[in-house]
Amino acid sequence: METVERLIRSTQELLWERGYVGTSPKAIQRAADAGQGSMYHHFTGKAQLARAAIERSGAELREAAEDQFSGSGTATERISGYLERDREVLRGCRIGRLTSDPDVMADPELRAPIDETFTWLRARLAEIVAEGMRNGEYPGSLDPEQTAATIAAVLQGGYVLARAAGSVEPFELAVKGLINLLPEGTK
Repeated sequence: METVERLIRSTQELLWERGYVGTSPKAIQRAADAGQGSMYHHFTGKAQLARAAIERSGAELREAAEDQFSGSGTATERISGYLERDREVLRGCRIGRLTSDPDVMADPELRAPIDETFTWLRARLAEIVAEGMRNGEYPGSLDPEQTAATIAAVLQGGYVLARAAGSVEPFELAVKGLINLLPEGTK
């Protein structure tokens, strides 16, 4: 694996585990098996490397979500597939966890790929809900944007509840509860 790739992957993992402040350049270099010169050859500093790592995490989240979203099945089946896919629940969401990091949220450059990822997720979910409405699966009274925001919020909240409990059970209950709340088809 190329040095730049090892640096980005290592930073992704460290940000997920430790947050921005806890991710020192030395820790990144150790995890990536790269020297200081290599790191600063490819990136101007920790912030630029963190931005690349956050962008990569966002791209990976979108790719994994799109696998479920673009598959076959009803809107509910595709949304359920997304909600029920395998996740490292107790580690939390790679992107969502960064929203509780004050240093990331205070830096517009680091916050931007997080906002872009969640904006994409809500928009994509809203498209699927609207498609379900057009196909008669969901009632016309359903608001796609509100429903999409609710789905994203339940998923992120499920991570928080699971981490607080030290158990995946609250996450699984939230996901199952949300799936049970999705409207039944009107056909």
